[in-house]
Amino acid sequence: MKKAAVIGAGMMGHGIAQLFAMAGLDVVLVDVNEEILDKALKEINWSLGKLVEKGKLTDENAKKTFLRVKATTNLEDACKDVDFVVEAVPENLELKKQVFSRLDKASPNHTILATNTSSLSITEIANATQRPEKVVGMHFFNPPVLMPLVEVVKGEKTSDETVETTINLAKRLGKTPALVKKDVRGFIVNRILVSMFTDACHAVRRGEATMEMVDATIKYKAGLPMGAFELADYLGLDIVYSVSKVMEEAYGERAKVCPLLEQLVKEGKFGQKSGKGFYDWTVGRPRIPFKLAGKYDVERVYAVSINEAAWMVYEDVADPQNIDTAVKLGTAWAQGPCELADNLGIDNVLAKLKELYNKYGEEVYKSCPLLEEYVGKGWLGKKTKRGFYTYE
Repeated sequence: MKKAAVIGAGMMGHGIAQLFAMAGLDVVLVDVNEEILDKALKEINWSLGKLVEKGKLTDENAKKTFLRVKATTNLEDACKDVDFVVEAVPENLELKKQVFSRLDKASPNHTILATNTSSLSITEIANATQRPEKVVGMHFFNPPVLMPLVEVVKGEKTSDETVETTINLAKRLGKTPALVKKDVRGFIVNRILVSMFTDACHAVRRGEATMEMVDATIKYKAGLPMGAFELADYLGLDIVYSVSKVMEEAYGERAKVCPLLEQLVKEGKFGQKSGKGFYDWTVGRPRIPFKLAGKYDVERVYAVSINEAAWMVYEDVADPQNIDTAVKLGTAWAQGPCELADNLGIDNVLAKLKELYNKYGEEVYKSCPLLEEYVGKGWLGKKTKRGFYTYE
């Protein structure tokens, strides 16, 4: 593999292009106008400069890397001799299908076409081409240069060879790939995050806790890097809402979008980038009081996350190791949900889900049959030496 193209020169696109160049590939960055491309090249140059400052790259290597990046508004010309393409245009299915139809016609027959979508169907995107076996999901995390994870997602017709090549490419880029074996909405990381956030948001909506109680508990009790509402604001509520809607369409009541989120998006309050969201960022980063830690039920946070992970294993979407790898690298959790379940005791997790389901009757708390099966077999985690994992 010698040459690649990246379609879309926004924050994700130019970061992915930089990764290809740093790995020694020639890369062509494509967007609709020169102004966007000029800005992207400046961002790449600035990023390379930062890596030099930090001693992670020599000045000579940075210059060579930058020279490997070319930019153009002509997609057809950019793709005529490439081995791999990553599409990073906005999260709009029709737009992506149009782009893939053009990529299919413009690229050589051997070229793999990857989409950086975070939630849309790989299969539907692939169906816009005559080579669905060579279309794959390659979901980078923001910022691509720094985040260590790439979710590699298999569409219904994606060949094993395409998946293997993409996994090897991710490793060449210095990333850790997590395989998603089925084309499901939200892949791994977004399914876990949306389940946790949606439950927390509904709890606040019902008046059971304040945002600060939830976030203090998640940060200081669960030990996660950010609270649920803090993270949503940081990611952008428009993006969180868009992904949540896709999840609701896929999983129904289990992923019901929270009205609090919907209202803020309607008001144009998108979080940090707009100044206001769940928190007021115009006065700085939210100060989450430590004294509120534990005022919200931390076991509830664990239970809904573990339950969503169990559904993935049950439906053969991903195995426990890939789920835990994705969640730890994609969200900086100290433990993945399957490891966490084994440490807490799967019987305890199941009991918490049943308690919540009996109290609220909502689908998000309906326990996955896999958890019931494990408890029935006595596979309770570390204490019985068998759970999601086997212990000596």
